[in-house]
Amino acid sequence: MVRLLLEVRNLSYFIERKRILEDINFKLFPGEVLGIVGPNGAGKTTLLKLISGILQPSEGKVLVEGKSIKKFNRREISKKIAMVPQNTYTSFPFTAFDVVLMGRHPHVGRFKQETEKDLNKVKECMLLAGIWHLRDKKITEISGGELQKVFIAQAISQETPILLLDEPTSHLDINSQLEIMEIVAELNKKKRKSVVLVSHDLNLAARYSGRMILLKEGKVFAQGKVEEVLTSENIKRVYHLNALVRKHPVTGSIYTLPVSFRVNSKDKGEVRRKRKVHLIGGGGSASRMIKELCDGGYDVSLGVVNVFDADFETAKLFEVPCVVEAPFSPITSESYEKNIRFIRESELVILCNVPFGEGNLLNLEAALEALEMGVEVLVQNKVPVEKRDYTGGKAKKIFEKLLDKGAHLVEDEREVTRFVEEFFKSRVRQEVRR
Repeated sequence: MVRLLLEVRNLSYFIERKRILEDINFKLFPGEVLGIVGPNGAGKTTLLKLISGILQPSEGKVLVEGKSIKKFNRREISKKIAMVPQNTYTSFPFTAFDVVLMGRHPHVGRFKQETEKDLNKVKECMLLAGIWHLRDKKITEISGGELQKVFIAQAISQETPILLLDEPTSHLDINSQLEIMEIVAELNKKKRKSVVLVSHDLNLAARYSGRMILLKEGKVFAQGKVEEVLTSENIKRVYHLNALVRKHPVTGSIYTLPVSFRVNSKDKGEVRRKRKVHLIGGGGSASRMIKELCDGGYDVSLGVVNVFDADFETAKLFEVPCVVEAPFSPITSESYEKNIRFIRESELVILCNVPFGEGNLLNLEAALEALEMGVEVLVQNKVPVEKRDYTGGKAKKIFEKLLDKGAHLVEDEREVTRFVEEFFKSRVRQEVRR
């Protein structure tokens, strides 16, 4: 049976009836790195203070090796849990060696001096943190990254089974961030140190954590394996932004790439919010426009694209309704009709810079039918159509018909954005005059 090192059970914390944390439950096992993430105000730092005994819970309990932390005195807690706080600033000019030596306090008897064992342990920890050369430097004279390493070395010197880290890399350059996290990873791997890591940096937490907890408004929103917690949907619901979530090809870790904030309907005018734009895309040609139009508050639809196409993935991310076909399959008559229904409901159709083959020629036919229905069509031609035509000239002929029947021609995305803005401003003016 795996020994349980730390358990947080039904933990809640209130300040004058204001809920800071509510009903938090999780476990920490030996040799595990547990990442805790969440927006500002989610309660991450408060949770660490409750675990370390700095704060007392309003409800629930913290168990260390099966024993309530309330039954430990401060010295006993300091032998079980070491914490590196978010703010490690100090104005007193201790040497780096002296600061690390303070971590030996729980092991030094009352009114006794540090032993040779304590001094050797300090040296060992400073060497591990790569700061032995700073031993005689005053901490008021070293860099932020060096100071953070000093306090990590201090925490290591406590020789506790549990290490709590509260934003250990905040305000540090990327090189210092990685150095510090590699120290933590080495402690975990070689010393079997169990780590609870609080971080605003989702990618850093994902890279170094085995499991993760996502907090939202003082509650556990999700917990489990990193790939189960850091999903596009969870990030959208907790952080209110759209993000791509992928597995890094080199590190193998999950990483997130924020794309844009979700548009709140209250932030956009009703007139703009209801404007419907239909995109005809494929092969990633519509992805940027999906983002631009959704950020602008437009009601966007897409068709016809294949499952797993880049445009299909972007549409899913932005919750854009779209007409889809099976992978590598040609557009069927059924999908064509669905595309036409989307077009009929739209005020503007944008034909993106799509490569055309026999399988998606019906997308061009749909744009042509849009004009015949009286729907305005904007055609993007950044790469000339003849270079995107893999149908022996069929696509080019339909393309030329589009222009003959009044489709508007532009080149890059900036021109598309300007056209859309002016088009709907003109529509609004016309509606006001009526």
